[in-house]
Amino acid sequence: MGSAETDEPLESHGTDIGSQADSLTRVREWVLVEGDRTVIAASISLLVFGFFLGLIEIGIISVTNDDSVTRLAGGMIAGTFSLVTLVVSINQLILSQEFASGNDARDQLEGIMDIRSDIATQATVPATPASPTKLLELLIETIATQASELADTATAHDDEHSELIQRFVHSIEASTERTHDTLEHTTFGTFTAVSTAIGYDAAWQLYVARQLRGRYDDSSETATRLEALIETLELFLTAREHFKTTYLQRELTRFSQLTIYCGIPAVLAAMTLGLLYGGFSGTMISGSYLPYVVSALIAVVVSPLSLLASYILRTAAVTHRTASIGPMLPQKEPDAGPFEVSADGEPDS
Repeated sequence: MGSAETDEPLESHGTDIGSQADSLTRVREWVLVEGDRTVIAASISLLVFGFFLGLIEIGIISVTNDDSVTRLAGGMIAGTFSLVTLVVSINQLILSQEFASGNDARDQLEGIMDIRSDIATQATVPATPASPTKLLELLIETIATQASELADTATAHDDEHSELIQRFVHSIEASTERTHDTLEHTTFGTFTAVSTAIGYDAAWQLYVARQLRGRYDDSSETATRLEALIETLELFLTAREHFKTTYLQRELTRFSQLTIYCGIPAVLAAMTLGLLYGGFSGTMISGSYLPYVVSALIAVVVSPLSLLASYILRTAAVTHRTASIGPMLPQKEPDAGPFEVSADGEPDS
């Protein structure tokens, strides 16, 4: 790698919050992770209603043939039952993670308490907050403080990597300020807290900090500051994974409940659709209202599928963005900077 003057800016290469550049990206982010899942599901059902109503109005499909509609209703009933069965299986999988023996429960508790103790030590506070959001805030504040102390130390000693460290610290300060402002106005009950924590690119910062740490002797004060920052970033990543898992368990449990709530009306709507054509003289309602009624019943039938789509979109997006832990960055280009490592394992400078 070239000198400090030719290094790439030490900025996040991940999904840092506040980086959406255009309206299309913001819409995509809202649909994938930020939007309320019930609103997304309702929107999908409304689109289905409009889609079928439009096809009927322009004459592409017809709802006057009782045989075809009743076959469709039968298929919908079978499909809805299959979907509900799938959701019950997902719910059983979630519940299986909650069952633990006494020893396993103790080990889990001790692990969580050890993490909280380490966070309290790093943040120099008597005890960590009970609220997950406040705990993440504390970690973000600690990262910002340690980064500022790192910059002061590097400047005071006027070492050869001072410029790199200053740029790195500037990037951290910008990220932590945005993240802290968002966390300050959210609670863990909403997805905003988890989304904000996921958006904070601690993995990239850990990668840079470890690269910078390798340029200093163990006796250096700057190395000591970097080690403290590295440990706090590792704690942040650990806490984020724990909270993400906890939230996704709650999210999938909520999805199971909503699917059951929608499953019963969906089955009844499919039955009603078939019974509409049960009269000897054809449909039981006027032909002018038939397209609206049929389209509405189909929208109700697909509501469990809409819920499945909305929740899977979010869980898949979250899992994709946190597929690796630590400075393993699959979203980075192979030749993306700012550091390279030579064949002998030493970072180029």
